[in-house]
Amino acid sequence: MKRIKIVDLLKKPAGDLLGTTITVKGWVRTRRDSKNVVFIAVNDGTIIHSIQVVADTTKFDEALLKDITTGCSVRVDGKLVESPAQGQPVEIHAEEIEIYGKCPSDSYPLQKKGHTLEFLREIAHLRPRTNTFGAVLRIRHAMAFAIHKYFNDRGFNYLHTPIITGSDAEGAGAMFRVSTLDAENPPRTPEGKIDYTQDFFGKETNLTVSGQLEGELGALALGEIYTFGPTFRAENSNTPRHLAEFWMIEPEMAFYDITDNMDLAEDFLKSLVSYALEHCFDDLEFLQKMYDKELIARLKGVVEMPFKRLAYTEAVDILMKSGQKFEFPVSWGTDLQAEHERYLVEQHFNCPVILTDYPAEIKAFYMKQNDDGKTVRAMDVLFPRIGEIIGGSQREEDFEKLMNRIHELHIPEKDVWWYLETRKFGSVPHSGFGLGFERLILFVSGMANIRDVIPFPRTPKNAEF
Repeated sequence: MKRIKIVDLLKKPAGDLLGTTITVKGWVRTRRDSKNVVFIAVNDGTIIHSIQVVADTTKFDEALLKDITTGCSVRVDGKLVESPAQGQPVEIHAEEIEIYGKCPSDSYPLQKKGHTLEFLREIAHLRPRTNTFGAVLRIRHAMAFAIHKYFNDRGFNYLHTPIITGSDAEGAGAMFRVSTLDAENPPRTPEGKIDYTQDFFGKETNLTVSGQLEGELGALALGEIYTFGPTFRAENSNTPRHLAEFWMIEPEMAFYDITDNMDLAEDFLKSLVSYALEHCFDDLEFLQKMYDKELIARLKGVVEMPFKRLAYTEAVDILMKSGQKFEFPVSWGTDLQAEHERYLVEQHFNCPVILTDYPAEIKAFYMKQNDDGKTVRAMDVLFPRIGEIIGGSQREEDFEKLMNRIHELHIPEKDVWWYLETRKFGSVPHSGFGLGFERLILFVSGMANIRDVIPFPRTPKNAEF
């Protein structure tokens, strides 16, 4: 008999299936014994809710029923009937039960409820079976699909940019090296430096921190592109907002100025949050109940409110006059910290904020320079609870200005010659931004730690799974 997914039993009208014998397969979440009856909650991962299976103990072998424990996997054949219990439209009266895999109750780590998120990170191979992580992972899938749908519907091309690269797009230097050289005895140049000409790629290479620079190459040929892939930062950071491996969405658009860029970013975020509210509501309700009482209201607020736009200089003035005692002092020319960003969003404006025109000294070399000689056309989108969720800019299309900036920052011209050539051959105004996927999932799910919105977090001293 063909298996029916539990989501199709609980989210769609039972209709023609009522009174018929059906098959479900899944994992036992709970069992409860009553006189002559065992109530078994079965979940198959397709929905936050489980379906109740009612097993008459007189119809089943006692040894079989004894092995039906939390975590075991089963196949249930039975009659689908309307449920007399509140909160569930249907239940299954079991006619046959097969145990695929037993789950010893004395050693199964998820046997009991109430595990901390810290404990669950230690068993990342099992935590997707919990309600919390099932919900988060379904939301993560929905957001990934919504991202591809958004850009596809608007004519963007999905561009695959390299994971292994010879350039440092951000200029931060915190990169993971990729090498096949003997780690204990690498070849050396006459000057005593490691001779990367003998390495696999013939030069020093690393895992990418961003697909942006290569994405610009695509935009300057195809018009509008986006990337969606893994990126890596070798920062020794153990904060709830940082990972060593994470995913980035980076659209790049020819003929977009900074205003076009802000318009796209705002519409993009509103569209994604709307999709989550429409397609993930059961999971959001669960996460709201368990972790964040204001989650759904906050999501709806982002969709309904226009984002406030203002210049960095104005934001610094607001912060300096706020009377707040910040851990990190604020002055013009300093990079804003999460506490500053959240003050602007959560206390001063009470809505998402887009900051523009940052000091050139704290931004990357590729950002378009303003006429004042001090600022660049950068933009950061700030969200409640998260702070910066998107960072972007109008890109500098002028060859001479870009070259001067590269020299100022002592970036080796030989590493970015190909990037410079795009400004020599048919350059156009263009813009783009980057959205950290995990920060988006943090916001949409209401979770507090970024390690809880990616299946297998990579952080300092942690690559177990």
